[in-house]
Amino acid sequence: MSKQNPSIEDLLINNEATEDPQDILEEKISNIKFKDKEKETAQIAASLGMPYINLYGFAISPEALALLPENIAAENKLVCFFNNDRKLRFATTNPNNPKLDELIKKITEEQSGSSELYLISDKSFDFAFSLYKKLPKIKNIKSGVEIEEDDLLKWESEIQNFTNLQKTILRANLTEIVTIIIASSLKTNASDIHIEAEEKEVKIRFRIDGILHTVASLPSNLWRQIISRIKLLAKIKINIDSIPQDGRFTIYLTNDKIDVRVSTVPTAYGESVVMRLLRSSSVGLKFEDLGLRDEAFKLLEQEIKKPNGMIITTGPTGSGKTTTLYAILNKLNNEETKIITLEDPIEYKLNGINQSQINHSKGYTFAKGLRSILRQDPDVVMVGEIRDEETAEIAVNAALTGHLVISTLHTNSAAGSIPRFLAMNVQPFLLAPALNAIIGQRLVRKLCQHCKQPAKLDESTMNKVSKLLASLPKKYLEQQNLNLSKLVFFEAPGCNYCHGLGYKGRIGIYEIMVMNETIEKLILSGQATEYKLQEIATQAGMITMVQDGILKALDGITSLDEVFKKAE
Repeated sequence: MSKQNPSIEDLLINNEATEDPQDILEEKISNIKFKDKEKETAQIAASLGMPYINLYGFAISPEALALLPENIAAENKLVCFFNNDRKLRFATTNPNNPKLDELIKKITEEQSGSSELYLISDKSFDFAFSLYKKLPKIKNIKSGVEIEEDDLLKWESEIQNFTNLQKTILRANLTEIVTIIIASSLKTNASDIHIEAEEKEVKIRFRIDGILHTVASLPSNLWRQIISRIKLLAKIKINIDSIPQDGRFTIYLTNDKIDVRVSTVPTAYGESVVMRLLRSSSVGLKFEDLGLRDEAFKLLEQEIKKPNGMIITTGPTGSGKTTTLYAILNKLNNEETKIITLEDPIEYKLNGINQSQINHSKGYTFAKGLRSILRQDPDVVMVGEIRDEETAEIAVNAALTGHLVISTLHTNSAAGSIPRFLAMNVQPFLLAPALNAIIGQRLVRKLCQHCKQPAKLDESTMNKVSKLLASLPKKYLEQQNLNLSKLVFFEAPGCNYCHGLGYKGRIGIYEIMVMNETIEKLILSGQATEYKLQEIATQAGMITMVQDGILKALDGITSLDEVFKKAE
């Protein structure tokens, strides 16, 4: 029979005298004390009516630990040890600390989750707290990361163009690289940052005015540290790289706030990271600043003032549809008007407007959300996108029952929207009276006004342009006093102001198809093809997107290359 309490001699025999017997004895006594302390902590937890856990050796996730800054954790003897599907678990050695409720509530609300507090021993806390040393170092660990104006100005003198950016990044230390990338993206007004792992390097690309530009590259051995920092900022699981993940963080500037949506996707050499920069100042775009011309502006302004009906904006991804909807909402937003939106996701927060986030994982779809918000007595409803038969049917019926409904649809032109609705089995007798106006749009780059100069065009291009302008309504040609034999267009070779690109900013080109009796009859006849609808709309005076673009090119706002590339 084995002895229950082996002697030092027994321990010596079992360990073949390889360890100091005094060390073995001290370790055994320490283990007994540890178990007794854990048992005592568990008993205290039970008497307090709270759960107990032993965190010593527990696999604490970095993204959970990072939710609470290290100095706050030390001061309050509090750690977050679990964060999965917004279920947060905190642990403390001092449950009587009056600050705990406020700290836990703040973090839980930021994560839109639920929380539970556990009691732990001092040894458990010491183990958990020691893991802070293994976290990637960032400036602030909180709901957003602040990049002060000084951080941006620090690099501004060096980052005059993309060549300077490459040199600056290679000289910077690891903790500064992400800050430099974000600072330079803000300076160039990039909408997206792409960081891509390749076989021999890490490529950094900015999407500026809709076009991707390679701006720098880094050695491939830096990839793991860069991705860890970005994931930590965006509250994405650091140890998972085999599935796509999404997160976000906020950059706070003195006069602006920038939400950064982060998406990661596994690739052959690592993960592709895309950060979309959503500027709060962009949402302030006025309806008058969209770039609508003359009659088109008056027509749309008249249609959005109607108390009911549908206004649809169409175009491919990245054509500015959501920006147009927000500009319309800004125009309609006042104390007397109840506005509710359904979005996937909510890109910008709008004051005075009730915005609802679609959640497909929980069954909260556009169709279900639309049914619910119609019971909220709205005057104006914005649906981020009509993409299925059920949503289309509910939206049309809402427009017929006293609501102004604005939404987007993926079609190539304004005229293409009606066949798309009919393909989603919307009844023609409901669709015809429900529609107020359909906006077809694209975004074109604006010429840099600092290096813009007259362009020399070949004869075939000039003939093409003259033919398109000649088909404008006669009344419009007379009003604009256009001389088709003396047309001047512009181009820009590039300068320091536009970072050598020749373009700075974007503007919309539009076509506005307003319902009339002829179009309604065509819809009801069941013969509403895109070609026929386009023909009727232009005969009624609609200026097409290509024509609107050419007129903007004549004004020196954009180039013909941009117009033909985006609108033909």
